[in-house]
Amino acid sequence: MLENRASEALRNEGLRDFTTDCRMLVLSAMALFVGSAGAGAAWCLVKLIALFTNLAYLQRIDFRTVHLGSLHLTPLSIAIPILGSLVVGAMARFGSEKIRGHGIPEAIEAILIGESRIEPKVALLKPISSALSIGTGGPFGAEGPIIMTGGALGSLFAQLFRLTPAERKTLLVAGAAAGMTAIFGTPLAAVLLAVELLLFEWKPRSFIPVGISVLVATLWRPCLLGPGPLFSMNDLPVMPSWGLGLCAGMGLVAGAQSALTTLCLYGVEDLFRKLPIHWMWWPALGGIVVGVGGYIDPAALGVGYDSIRALLDGHVTLQESGLLLADKAMIWIAALSSGTSGGVLAPLLIMGGALGNIEAHWLPFGTPGFWSLLAMAAILAGTMRAPLTGTLFAAELTGNFHLLPQLFAASVAAFAVTVLLMRRSILTERIARRGHHITREYSTDPFLHTRVADIMARPVDTLPSSMQIAEVLDFFADGGHRHKSYPVVTEAGELSGIVSRADVLRWSRDGWEKNATLADFKTTRKLLLGYSDELVGHLADRMAGDDIGRVPILDRTGGRLVGLVARRDLLRVRARLALEERDRRRLLNLTLSRKS
Repeated sequence: MLENRASEALRNEGLRDFTTDCRMLVLSAMALFVGSAGAGAAWCLVKLIALFTNLAYLQRIDFRTVHLGSLHLTPLSIAIPILGSLVVGAMARFGSEKIRGHGIPEAIEAILIGESRIEPKVALLKPISSALSIGTGGPFGAEGPIIMTGGALGSLFAQLFRLTPAERKTLLVAGAAAGMTAIFGTPLAAVLLAVELLLFEWKPRSFIPVGISVLVATLWRPCLLGPGPLFSMNDLPVMPSWGLGLCAGMGLVAGAQSALTTLCLYGVEDLFRKLPIHWMWWPALGGIVVGVGGYIDPAALGVGYDSIRALLDGHVTLQESGLLLADKAMIWIAALSSGTSGGVLAPLLIMGGALGNIEAHWLPFGTPGFWSLLAMAAILAGTMRAPLTGTLFAAELTGNFHLLPQLFAASVAAFAVTVLLMRRSILTERIARRGHHITREYSTDPFLHTRVADIMARPVDTLPSSMQIAEVLDFFADGGHRHKSYPVVTEAGELSGIVSRADVLRWSRDGWEKNATLADFKTTRKLLLGYSDELVGHLADRMAGDDIGRVPILDRTGGRLVGLVARRDLLRVRARLALEERDRRRLLNLTLSRKS
C-alpha cells in the first residue's frame, strides 16, 4: 500500500532521470553551425601554421605542411623563435592577455567564471598568435589553440541570441570539441575531453549538442584535413597473461613523468615572475631556449607530428629518443612557462612516446611503437587528469581499438600516481594561480535524491490563530521556544500563516489593538509552502529564490501540516553525506564458535 502511494506521488511530481526540455533541440540546431565553424577554424589554423613555417624557415609563401625535423638549420635559425616570440608578446600586451598560455585553462576559466563569454578579439588573435608561435619553431601542439578558438567561436555565436550562461557554455564546449575533432580525427575522445575537462556536468542538454557538433566536424574533416586516423598503425603484440600488469607499470612511470613535468613547468614560470621586466618580454627569453634547442635537434621544434609518427613506427633509436625527450622537455617548459601561445597535447605525446621508446629496449614483449603509444596515452591521462580521454584518444589517433585494455591499464595507473602526488593538474594549477579553485570530482547531488520528509522537524509546534498578540509577545520573550518562526493554524487545524520574531518586533514598535489575535494580523513575509514528498533540492531552490528561512511542510494528499524545514535542516543533508565519507564500520562480523 505504501509503495503504491509513493509511486503515485512520483508520477504526480513528473520527476525524470534527466532535466532536459525542448531547449535541447534549439541548442542541437545551433550546434550544427558551431561544429562547422570549429572544423573551419581547425583548417585555418593548420594552414596558418604551415604558412608561417614556410615563411620563417624557407622564405616562401606556401600552405603545405613542413616538418622541421627534416631541415638542416644554421646558427642563424636560433633567431627565428626569438623574433616570433617578440611578436606574440606584443600581441598579448596590446591585443589581449588572454591569448597567453595553452588555451584549455583559459576556456575553463571562461566557463566557470566568465559566464562563457569570450571576446571577439580573442577568437581572432588566439589562432594567429598560436600559428605564429608554432610556425616560428615553438614546440607546441595545435589542439590547445583550436580548443580556445573553437570555443570562442561557439561563445560568440551564442552571444548573438538570448541564451543562459549554461546554454552559452554548451555551445562554447561544442565549438572546442569540434575543433579538436577536426585536428586529430578523434570524435569520441573530444566528447570525453569535453565531459572530463570542460562541461563540469553530465547532462543531455549539453552532451547531445556537443555530440552533434563533433559529428558535424567529423563529416567536414575528410574534405578539409584528410580521412582516417592521424597516425594510423596496426600493432598487436603477443602479450603474456601478466602483460596488463606491465602496462600498468608503464603507466606508473608515465605518471611520475607527468608530475615531474608539471612541477618543472610551474617552477620555471615562478622564475619568470621574479624577473624585473614586463611579461611581454618573457616569450623572447623563452624563444632563446627554443632557438638553441632547435639548433641542437630540429625534431624538437614545431608541432612535431613527424616525430610522433616516427616513434609509433619504431624508427627512432635509443640515442635519438633520449635527445628528443630531453630537448623537447627543455624547450617546451621554457616556452610555455614564458607565457607564449601554444598547446600541450602534441608535446606530451612526444615526451611520453620518447620515454616509452626508451623503456621498450628493456621490456620482454611488444614493439617500440606499442610501448610508445601506451606511454603517450598514460602521460595524457596523468598530466591532464583525464584517464578516459587519454585512453580513447590514443586508440582513435592510431585506429588501434584492440589495444583499449592495455591503454586503459596504463592510463589508470598514471592517473592514480598524479592524483596522489599532486594537488592540481597542469590545467587547473594555472587557474589556481589566478585565485580560483576547481573541484574536478563528480557525484550526485544529495539534495536531488533526498525527500523533505527525511529532514523536516516534527512534530511541529504551532500557535492558534485565536492567540492574542499580547500572549504572542510573552511567548517569544520566553527563551525556551524551539523555533524562530511558528506556523499559525485555525481551530480546524488548517494552516493560516506563519509568525516570526520579525513580526513580534514590528508589533512591539507599531502597537496593536486591544484583544487583537493572530487571525487579525498578516505577517510580513510571504507564505511559502513545502510538501513532505518533494525533493529537498526543489524546496531549497524556492527558499533561496524567495529568501525564506523557514517553510511549513504539508502532506500533499490531505493538506495537513506535518513538519517544518529551516535552513539548518538543509545542512543536515550535507552533514549526512560527509558522515558517509568518514564513518567506517564493520557490518558483518564472522566469528567461529567453538562447541563445548
